[in-house]
Amino acid sequence: MQAISEIKAILSSADIKELPQVLWQFRSDEREGVKKLVLSSEKRIAAYEKELARMEEMFHYERLYPEATYIGGIDEVGRGPLAGPVVACCVVLPKDCDILYLNDSKQVPEKKREELYDEIMAKAVSVGIGMVSHEVIDDINILQATYEAMRQAIGKLSVTPQHLLVDAVHIPGVTIPQRSIIKGDAKSASIAAASIVAKVTRDRMMTELDKTYPQYGFARNKGYGAPEHLAALKQYGPCEIHRRSFLGGILGERERG
Repeated sequence: MQAISEIKAILSSADIKELPQVLWQFRSDEREGVKKLVLSSEKRIAAYEKELARMEEMFHYERLYPEATYIGGIDEVGRGPLAGPVVACCVVLPKDCDILYLNDSKQVPEKKREELYDEIMAKAVSVGIGMVSHEVIDDINILQATYEAMRQAIGKLSVTPQHLLVDAVHIPGVTIPQRSIIKGDAKSASIAAASIVAKVTRDRMMTELDKTYPQYGFARNKGYGAPEHLAALKQYGPCEIHRRSFLGGILGERERG
């Protein structure tokens, strides 16, 4: 008879797809410790099956265009921060995509976002990333800068999508047919993937910029108006990467240049 510790190792190391078959050999074991391991494995299987069902729904919009070889999902990160660029991403996923746990990047823990970023970059047909600086944001406004970042992202794809799925907005100046989906990053796998790649890209950049401007806490707040960031602005004033057009209400006057 196998030791409970050995059974635990077998079950914990089993691939989730093979776990139901592995589990059968231990179901007749009457030891309480084994029963608990079996129950735990059953919960793991149930959670996996629930995630498969959720991801099936996440491809609802992609399935609306069966004739399309490539569908691009587009999202942006960084419209609200007081500093740094706005970043957009366009992701084309394969039709047989098997990536799980795609969701609105804000709903995904940081460690999981990093893991998903690597998986998306490895499995996607193509990924395009666009970025517009704080200077341009001040010059043309954040909405127009967001559109420009999205157009850049589309232009950097290695394939041309037949259709675009976009989170919340309609991108002007794009000839590819597009569908705007409110809260699309929680409803479309392609948009969710773009949301994750855009956020990880921008977060990494702001963490790196923290080394140059440590007083603002960019590694922690990513340029958003967190209390420590606001306090630093009032103490030190804006740095080179702050969006002057965003600071009027904070510093008491509209900052330019």
